[in-house]
Amino acid sequence: MMTDLPNVLTLSRIAAIPLMVVLASIRAPGTDFAACVVFSIAAITDYFDGKLARDYGQTSDLGRMLDPIADKLLVAAALMMLVGTDRLSTAGLYPAIVIMLREILVSGLREYLAGMRIGLPVTALAKWKTGVQMGALGTLLAGNASAGLLYMPWLPVSLIGETMLFTAAALTLVTGWDYLTTGLRHASQPQRGSAPVGD
Repeated sequence: MMTDLPNVLTLSRIAAIPLMVVLASIRAPGTDFAACVVFSIAAITDYFDGKLARDYGQTSDLGRMLDPIADKLLVAAALMMLVGTDRLSTAGLYPAIVIMLREILVSGLREYLAGMRIGLPVTALAKWKTGVQMGALGTLLAGNASAGLLYMPWLPVSLIGETMLFTAAALTLVTGWDYLTTGLRHASQPQRGSAPVGD
């Protein structure tokens, strides 16, 4: 049901996106830090909605549909804000592109395999990728200006965030390749009576 706590947490992740975008667009130390906090809280709900759903038997088709959508919307919005407000260096654009392309690839694979009633389980390495990725995006949203609020003006927040983003992109390539080979293996098997899949 829509009112089950796991689904409420998932929906709150989507609802947090406009607030994060507005805060990040103001470009002041306080609002940058607030955007980081909003993003981080939203990212943390990704762990708890799945855990609560499993622990209390509240898994549902609605939740399985909404959860990856909420994740990808949150990541895409954060990446677009970082690029649009020039918070990424030219080099930082490349891991951002890799991450976005991987999200599209995995979404397409999941949709295709769902038509054959085949699941694409999340691997342990993919969970690590998600953790590093969310940490990187939150750090980059905070930016160097936020370091002054923490009384650490010497802290290279953006550099730390970009380093984490490159790490996340490397994990993204590995996990994306794993998912792709798994998807192709299923796709290459003859399917009896399967209907053609459109865009």
